[in-house]
Amino acid sequence: MLLKANEIKGLIWVHRSRLALTYILYTLEMAGSLIRPLLIGNAINDLINKSYEGLVILTIIHLSWLVISYFRHRFDTRTYSAIYTSIMKSLTSKDTQLNNISKLSARSSLTKDLVDFMEYDVYFILEAGYNIFGSLILLAFYQSSLVWLCLAILFPVGIIGMWYGRKMRRLQKSKNDELEKQVDVLSHGNTNLIHDHFIKLQQWQIRISDQEAINFGIMEILVIVVIFFSLIITTDSATSPVLAGDFIGIYYYLIKFLNGLDTIPYALQRWSTLSDIVERLEPKPKNILDILPQVSSAENIAA
Repeated sequence: MLLKANEIKGLIWVHRSRLALTYILYTLEMAGSLIRPLLIGNAINDLINKSYEGLVILTIIHLSWLVISYFRHRFDTRTYSAIYTSIMKSLTSKDTQLNNISKLSARSSLTKDLVDFMEYDVYFILEAGYNIFGSLILLAFYQSSLVWLCLAILFPVGIIGMWYGRKMRRLQKSKNDELEKQVDVLSHGNTNLIHDHFIKLQQWQIRISDQEAINFGIMEILVIVVIFFSLIITTDSATSPVLAGDFIGIYYYLIKFLNGLDTIPYALQRWSTLSDIVERLEPKPKNILDILPQVSSAENIAA
């Protein structure tokens, strides 16, 4: 009834050409999104100088980005729904154990989580990477000292992210353990057990939410630190007056960089959750103590 990790990879690999096209379109979409603040700044500087050249370029690039985004979003749904259908067909075509319908139901939900990770979270993580490294490159054109400030903040963010990822994996695993019991609990019909089950799910979700809130608070403190010092650096170290459009470009790229930082702990959390999902979808090796009685019985029959 379960799928091995290699089987899951194989089912996804069948759709590799569609996935490749999806990620190519997304890369072009992100390139347009990254260059847009630079173009906005240039358009403002040109308009101050009574020129429309920057505004025309901005409009052309933005319309191109819009077309690419439109087709990418349409293609996404068709690609990932096909992957989900393939995995579910393979999962349910195996010898289904009716007495284990609870785990089958839970794992069908986990399969949806796996596909959702590919459809949404992978893009979210890629966007963070584009925002962090793309913003650092483009900030260098404005003020190189801002790049060093941003690089300095990456170390504490990485430490926080690793701690957060480990913590969230333990919480998500406990929640998924309880979720796998749901159908069995509901079919049992015992009101007290049902209430206890949903209370436990609620408690795990609250603990997960509390950790997310703590992480959010820490990250926002780091955000305000970066904004505070970056504004000081931009105004104090400038050898010549900074143009209005350049200020806007610097601000946008700082925000994009900081948004990317916010995604690091979430990305680590989702990656940890994904590993737990894959473990639940593939069979676990039997314990030697479970195998010994079967071997002993077989030997007695042979005797």
